[in-house]
Amino acid sequence: MEDDIPPIDLEALDRYLDSELSPDDCMGLSELDGFLTAIVIGPQLIPPSEWLPVIWGDEEPAFESEDEMRTIIGTIMGRYNEIATCFDSNPDEFKPIFREGMEGEVMAADWAAGFLEAIALRRTAWEPLINHRRARILLAPLFLLSADPNLHEEDGDPVDWEKVANAAPRTVPICVVGIHDFWKDQRERSKPQPRRNRRPKR
Repeated sequence: MEDDIPPIDLEALDRYLDSELSPDDCMGLSELDGFLTAIVIGPQLIPPSEWLPVIWGDEEPAFESEDEMRTIIGTIMGRYNEIATCFDSNPDEFKPIFREGMEGEVMAADWAAGFLEAIALRRTAWEPLINHRRARILLAPLFLLSADPNLHEEDGDPVDWEKVANAAPRTVPICVVGIHDFWKDQRERSKPQPRRNRRPKR
């Protein structure tokens, strides 16, 4: 029954993920949001039984009560459903949950890292996008945001890390919508085409 489904409480989820009850290697809220987004829009359906343990760093989370467990798990599944509904109805309205710094600056690195962690679950399935001559540019901001700023590309000009970070609130949603459209198009192309009835020869 719908009355048994707890409401989404992102603030409670954020507090829990940052508390001593959650596993040491569990994701933070922004990383979790990026992770869920890639799970939703990716090329293959991944069951919660596989991706939920990844959120906790493959450890067992602890809860103070059954109500807390329902709130936390319900909020994770609720956010998953929110993302799925958004991309089904109006992808341009998607808003990632980015972390904010002490001075209100947007920090998208965690979100990008979560997105890439979901890709790692189905790396082979993502290769058509990763290896696509043009479309792979959609992943570039995510790879750059999650990279170590102390590392430099072997080829090409040095990366302006500050510029990449400052542009993230605008570029990441655009790229994510493009990634969603890429896989939607791939699924449409893979559908069997209806056979045309051939006219009998006279």
